[in-house]
Amino acid sequence: GLPWLLAKGFDTSCPCGDFIDKNEINLSSSVNLWLSVNGTMRQSGHTRDMIFSVPDIIAFISKYITLEHGDLILTGTPAGVGSVKRGDQIEAGINGENDLKYTMKFNIT
Repeated sequence: GLPWLLAKGFDTSCPCGDFIDKNEINLSSSVNLWLSVNGTMRQSGHTRDMIFSVPDIIAFISKYITLEHGDLILTGTPAGVGSVKRGDQIEAGINGENDLKYTMKFNIT
């Protein structure tokens, strides 16, 4: 419901980058998730701080829903949620073990 329906669901919302193969990341270890707006870090958190682990989330969902290649599981976000406006530049990424680093950049239009 409101306000999150309109705040999170709008044209071009939920941009996604390339998929990272599950063999490239150890879901049992902690992965850092981060986001900056206009060069200022707004969010940074680790999967180890989630209420449920990623493997547990996948196992739970799989009891009820068949997960297929390309499915997304949206779990929430680290502290620091805030609004963005037209013209903002957003950079988000993950850092994991074995020097895994993935970054995506986009502009709010």
